[in-house]
Amino acid sequence: MKEETLNIKPMETRGFRQFNLKKKLRISEALIQGLLFFAGILSIFVTVAIVYELGKEALLFFNDPDVTLGKFFGTTKWQPGIGQYGIWALVSATLTTSSIAILIALPLGLASAVYLSEYATQKMRSILKPILEILAGIPTVVYGYFALLFVTPILKTIFKDGIQVYNMLSAGLVMGIMILPLIASMSEDALSAVPRSLREGAYAMGATKLETSLQVVLPAALSGIGAAVIVGISRAVGETMIVAVAAGAGPNFSFNPLDAAETMTGHIARISGGDLSYNTIDYTSLFAIALMLFLVTLVLNLISQWVVNKFREQYE
Repeated sequence: MKEETLNIKPMETRGFRQFNLKKKLRISEALIQGLLFFAGILSIFVTVAIVYELGKEALLFFNDPDVTLGKFFGTTKWQPGIGQYGIWALVSATLTTSSIAILIALPLGLASAVYLSEYATQKMRSILKPILEILAGIPTVVYGYFALLFVTPILKTIFKDGIQVYNMLSAGLVMGIMILPLIASMSEDALSAVPRSLREGAYAMGATKLETSLQVVLPAALSGIGAAVIVGISRAVGETMIVAVAAGAGPNFSFNPLDAAETMTGHIARISGGDLSYNTIDYTSLFAIALMLFLVTLVLNLISQWVVNKFREQYE
């Protein structure tokens, strides 16, 4: 018998190669999908673990016979070592510094976003964008000493003896500078996502560039801007080093920005750095404060999600 030769046509070879390529792509896609799923599950697990640890240790604080929810939410003195558990002494300072920060960052950040999105040339954007990124990358401890050693002396010359060396105003102003790049960048992304057709329609109706920016583009990007503001507030609420260095080192129920006061994060940083015995009231109180801080941040994120869904615009 003669040996038969196997003849494979070029078209069949090409089809076989394409089949192998598609098979490899499917395997790669399955692998990437598995890695993304694992990353999502891991993030959920970490969040649940954080909540579990905070809740477990905070429960020890609230299980103390001397601690009640009435004292925790109904009083304004915070000294757990002597039986004073009023969380508002720390919350008031947190709200004051965060409010000052957002009052500074919101108008400046929004104005920067409008300029970068609607007015700046490509060359100017290439200069200003890296500067904003540099501001976002400065360590917060540097901001803290900038507030204490530069901003506070300026405020002392303005308010004379009416302002303390450590004060919430200085910390809040510098926190506003810190979160300004975050709000400006997110708002600029939201403004840039508005379709060009809306701008052209406004120009066709005779609107000026300023009118188009403020009355057309800005309302269309409201959901993204709202989310940027909420994220900025969350960042300010959770800031530690600036308030620890510049705001003060003692709980004080006061909404006067010229006074010294201690925020929730500043108190945690100061107390946890000392010699605390495990399972003491001072130790477990830190977890109660951290849980309160976590709940405040969670509420802000829920509000952010609601704002995005409420004011989101769909364009085709």
